[in-house]
This record gives sequence, C-alpha cells and structure tokens, in this order.
Amino acid sequence: MPVHPLRALREDIAAVRHRDPAARNSLEIVLAYSGMHAVWAHRVAHKWWRAPGMKLPARLLSQLSRSITGVEIHPGATLGRRLVIDHGMGIVIGETAIVGDDVLIYHGVTLGGNRRGKNDKRHPTIGDDVVIGAGAKIIGDISIGAHSQVGVNAVVTKDFPEHSVLVGIPAVNRNEHV
Repeated sequence: MPVHPLRALREDIAAVRHRDPAARNSLEIVLAYSGMHAVWAHRVAHKWWRAPGMKLPARLLSQLSRSITGVEIHPGATLGRRLVIDHGMGIVIGETAIVGDDVLIYHGVTLGGNRRGKNDKRHPTIGDDVVIGAGAKIIGDISIGAHSQVGVNAVVTKDFPEHSVLVGIPAVNRNEHV
C-alpha cells in the first residue's frame, strides 16, 4: 500500500535525525541535505518512469537531480522507505537495483550492474536495515540480506545472508570467519 507523500516526508526527516548525529533540526534537513533531495527527486522520477510516455522526462529529472546533488539514481530503481543517504556525493544506483527500508548509504557507493541485457535484473537487491559504508561497490544481480553491514570500500559480487558483516576485496562475511 502506498504511503501518503506527507507521511513519507516526515518519515524521511525522522530517519535522518535518527541516523545522523550531525542533524540538528528538521528545517536544516529539509533545506540542506542533498541525500534527501536526491531521494525526493527520485520518488517523482520513479512515478514518471512507470507512467506511459514519461521515461524521457523521468531521465531528465534524474539527471537534473544528479547535477544538483551528486547522487545518481536511475528512475527505474526501487527505493524503500526511510532511505538515508549521508554525504551522498558520488553515489550511483542502477536501474534494476532494489533497496529495502531503513537503509543507510554513505558517499561513493555504487549499486551497479555487470551485464548488458535490457530486460534482465542487472543490479543488486539490498535488504531492510542495511548499512553500506563509504566507497563500497555492490555489483550484479546479487542480494544482501537484511540487517547486514557492508564495510568501507568493500567489493561485493555474490549473495550474502541476513546479519552479514561484509569486508574486503572481494568481500567476505566476517561473521563466518570468526
């Protein structure tokens, strides 16, 4: 069931206040948080992407948002509720990516593809309540289970279950190697 836009806005602001200790107040978040601006623009672009004849306007809005925020989210990507993009510069989220609820993404993250098929799922699926560290690259049609953490600069190219702690190049589940 779709969430009312004002409720979604309030949830987003509360999520930033919960996840970012530097967030001082709601007005500052609304006016100065480029990650939030990117998510909000994406919501509009995603609706347009799904509407007949609106793919080009959706792409144009996503590119305008990218030029303003430094966050590139393809309008075809599916984003969950309360997504927080902290210090968002350099983030890329591909067309067939799916991001769950309550996810935190830091700067320089790529949710990228590794195949060229037009109708294929080419990008990752991120479970609920996942934290993705700065510079992490998650590539291909893979799944990261809920409540996982992806370490700074990790390169993830295979599926991992819930409650994983992914580190290294290529990433390994630190919970399995303890």
